[in-house]
Amino acid sequence: MSEPLPRFEDILELVQAYHPDCDEVLLRRAYVFSAMAHKGQRRVSGEPYLVHPLEVARLLAQMHLDEIAIATGLLHDLLEDTWVSEEELAAQFGEHITSLVRALTKITTMERSFAARQAAQAETFRRMLLASIEDVRVILVKLADRAHNMETIGVLAEPRRRRIATETLEIYAPIAHRLGMGALKARLEDLAFAQLHPGEYARLKAQLEQREKVAAPLIAEIRQVLTRLLEEHSIAGKVHWRVKHLYSIWSKLERQGIGLDRVYDFLAFRVIVDNVPSCYAVLGLIHQIWRPVPGRIKDFIAMPKANAYQSLHTSVIGPQGQPFEVQIRTQKMDEIAERGIAAHWRYKEGHGARQESERIAWLKSLVEGQLDNPRDFLNSLRLDLYPEEVYTFTPRGEVLAFPQGATAIDFAFRVHTEVGNRCAGARINGRLVPLRTPLRNGDIVEIITSPTQVPRRDWLEWAVTAKAKNKIRAWLNRQEKDQAVDAGRRLLEREARKLGVTLKRLREEGSLQKVMTDHGVAKEEDLLAAIGYGRIAPRDVLAPLVRPVGEPPPSRPRPLPTGDAVIVVKGARDFLVYRAQCCNPLPGDEIVGYITRGKGVAVHAANCPNVRRLLFAAEREVEVAWEGESGSYSVPVHVSFEDRTGMLAAISKAVADQGANVRSCHLSTHDESLGTIDLIIEVRGRDHLERVLASLRAVAGVTIVTTRVNQGEARRGKAV
Repeated sequence: MSEPLPRFEDILELVQAYHPDCDEVLLRRAYVFSAMAHKGQRRVSGEPYLVHPLEVARLLAQMHLDEIAIATGLLHDLLEDTWVSEEELAAQFGEHITSLVRALTKITTMERSFAARQAAQAETFRRMLLASIEDVRVILVKLADRAHNMETIGVLAEPRRRRIATETLEIYAPIAHRLGMGALKARLEDLAFAQLHPGEYARLKAQLEQREKVAAPLIAEIRQVLTRLLEEHSIAGKVHWRVKHLYSIWSKLERQGIGLDRVYDFLAFRVIVDNVPSCYAVLGLIHQIWRPVPGRIKDFIAMPKANAYQSLHTSVIGPQGQPFEVQIRTQKMDEIAERGIAAHWRYKEGHGARQESERIAWLKSLVEGQLDNPRDFLNSLRLDLYPEEVYTFTPRGEVLAFPQGATAIDFAFRVHTEVGNRCAGARINGRLVPLRTPLRNGDIVEIITSPTQVPRRDWLEWAVTAKAKNKIRAWLNRQEKDQAVDAGRRLLEREARKLGVTLKRLREEGSLQKVMTDHGVAKEEDLLAAIGYGRIAPRDVLAPLVRPVGEPPPSRPRPLPTGDAVIVVKGARDFLVYRAQCCNPLPGDEIVGYITRGKGVAVHAANCPNVRRLLFAAEREVEVAWEGESGSYSVPVHVSFEDRTGMLAAISKAVADQGANVRSCHLSTHDESLGTIDLIIEVRGRDHLERVLASLRAVAGVTIVTTRVNQGEARRGKAV
């Protein structure tokens, strides 16, 4: 325990530098208690486990948080990974810190099914966000925890690394953005990028370092000009510069399909001044020296972003025709841009830390109005975390912000749920437009309603925000469930007549309640809905109640073949089962099943886009699992390569080396000495496919390897 001690002293010194009156006794007690609880534990890397809570505490201190947050960081893994109970933690540190640690404790499950694990994950996120509404320090500690875990993730197995990195990119980095923590967001994105696309990360990093070295004289010249500009006009300020972080540049390359040589705004300068009038003065002076790029001037001071970010942005043509961006802001704006909500903490003797509640009001929208389905919650969470970039106005002048691509449907549901349910059209800037019309900056939007209008399923395709999708889906599900309940009641009554019983008698005897318990439903309405949706057969409900004495129960449904696959549907009846063609899941993939109308159960990969769009009612979801020996599966693979002698032979050898067979092959060459080859390869499952793709990516001259099966594409990366 003596080895990490100097590190704790460094953390304490860092805290006292910005918070001289901090509770040093609390911090020392938290450190010692954590060290005792984690004694003898080691991380997967082999280093003492105590290193992790210390590093989390250090990150929180760098955010300038208070002693409560830092003590929570030191203790955050105790309930999950040690012998310490909630009662003992509360006795040592009080209920407040214990509640923060409790909110940071993952809900674990030993279930192997995807649905059970996803439910636990959703509930962990939901509990954490609910606690963050009361005390934002919960999410700040979690972000620090995730940042250090991402920095040390290299020792884990690749599937787990990819899962954690994807979660970081889809949830934690956007949360950091919405909290205004720009530096932490960039850090999380780059760490996730390095895990998900290691080859492209390394190449892009090397290219940027080379480009930065070449641009060094230009950078020095521009910085000198900006510094001299401030001095000549007696404006107090500083000039900094930076290269955009790797993930931001890579996203632009992927989105626009261009090479790095065509990215002109990779370089940005930041001018920090004392006050707002100086910001606008500097903007005008810069435009007198360099010509601004049309459409690239943004005033986030007059119109702050949803996360409180403020700054003036302009792109100009530099001295050698090189475009670059200049950001102009005050010192306070810069602090908020980098540290976000953490910059709003204030310390008062006897009162501890306070937070500005309006800065985290958006957290409530993440957990309000959510449906019970775990996937529904997780996908709504991902949707609602995207940055808001479009600013619109109500007819009364109220400003409403939306994500890019949001439509009039989203605007209607933002105004009020009932306005959304009854919206029949919209008037944007005085002109009648369809509800699917995308919103643009500065639009004045008026929603037209009708008492006879109701939500339609195609509205889900037009809506972008999680709130609108949730409200539309909730209305549709209510209507669909009502229809399913009526259908289920008719089916159950018909089956009861065949068996010579009545539902009334079964209710009076309490037999129906027992069947409901056996099928995991609490209300008769839910049982009838499950029958109406086709999840439960009426005979499966009534047969146990009227089965003659001594008759054995129905046998467990046998595994059903689906092409080469063998998939079992968990439950008490047989279904026709088939693999969905949109994702073609393979053994080794996590899968979910949906009861379709008249076609049986469609089995999708858990991360299939069609599943994530939630176009199906949650009541139609059934648990499915791989079972038995698997055969071979035909997988389409697309390879792009540099056109050189022997490439076809090298690619064929890469496939054969992994024990896979090529069923068909179509090769073509193009201009600029490039070629493509489309293969149909037989593989035994997900692991086998990944080995084949890795072998193809390792072939010299191959630039891109993609497959349409499940996880979209696996890339070696194109040269940029």
